[in-house]
Amino acid sequence: MSADQECLQCGVCCEKWGWDQYGIPADLKPWIKGRRDDILQHVSIRFRNHRRSTGAGLTLADLPEVERIYYWVSPSGSKLDYCPFYDKREDGKVYCGIHTVKPAVCIGFAPWLEVYHDYGLNCPACRDIAP
Repeated sequence: MSADQECLQCGVCCEKWGWDQYGIPADLKPWIKGRRDDILQHVSIRFRNHRRSTGAGLTLADLPEVERIYYWVSPSGSKLDYCPFYDKREDGKVYCGIHTVKPAVCIGFAPWLEVYHDYGLNCPACRDIAP
């Protein structure tokens, strides 16, 4: 299967990989600039001084002090075992509630690529991949 394989929007990837992931500062920049506290409130931030908080109210000036970024948490900071932006609709497809600004870890995930081969065997779009 090629690198440009089409996703069937079944949600299997998001159910398995859409949470418990680490982020990068570049993910935060458009959310900060766009004042997207609706997203940032679901991001756990650990700063260099070991202080922890959600990303709500984070500024660009805070980014140099960010040591670790973790997806996803509740607004109170409790770890979530699902993506809060996962949206399964009546048409049976799953949509990303933050598709236009989703984090790099989500953008880069493509189960049909060789690096994810073991996982790809569980993906309906990948079932024709020869082992």
